[in-house]
Amino acid sequence: MALDAARDILIESGPQAVTLKAVAGRIGRTHANLLHHFGSAAELQRELAAFLCHGVCDAIGERMRGHAPGEHNVREIVDLAFDSFNQGGAGALTSWMLMTGNEGAIDPVVNAIHLLIDSLNPEAHKQRLLHEDTLALVLMALGDALIGEALSDAMALQRDTARALAAEFISGRIAAFEAEHGIVEHVHF
Repeated sequence: MALDAARDILIESGPQAVTLKAVAGRIGRTHANLLHHFGSAAELQRELAAFLCHGVCDAIGERMRGHAPGEHNVREIVDLAFDSFNQGGAGALTSWMLMTGNEGAIDPVVNAIHLLIDSLNPEAHKQRLLHEDTLALVLMALGDALIGEALSDAMALQRDTARALAAEFISGRIAAFEAEHGIVEHVHF
């Protein structure tokens, strides 16, 4: 309940508004209740980051498991990641946590991503590709959440250009990997 309220506050008012007092007020609890449970606002924000990341990783995992091997809709996965960092507030929260010195701010994101990749049980030779593509996707989605709109406007590009480029980049890497390893699978764009 507290994490749902924290997510709503994040989306409505930004990461600086995600405080123990604000969340307590939203759910009808006292500041002391949340202080006892989370220990600090920094820990609440870490838990919120984990909550958000697990949500998007679960959605991506479901989509990937819902297709036959190799028939992954890359653009759909890219959109989930970009939406999480942009409209879902994960980009703003991550940058806020890093800028305010929240030690280990990125740990929940890294842990959720490792759990996702492990749950997909990739063959050893595919695991590196998944790690590399995940790195690129997270960096692109985070960058887009922070400055994508301003850059797109300044360069007179469509707002979803970064998403299209991310999908093209990852799809190209998958196709090259499949060709290199003699894998006959289809990636949907």
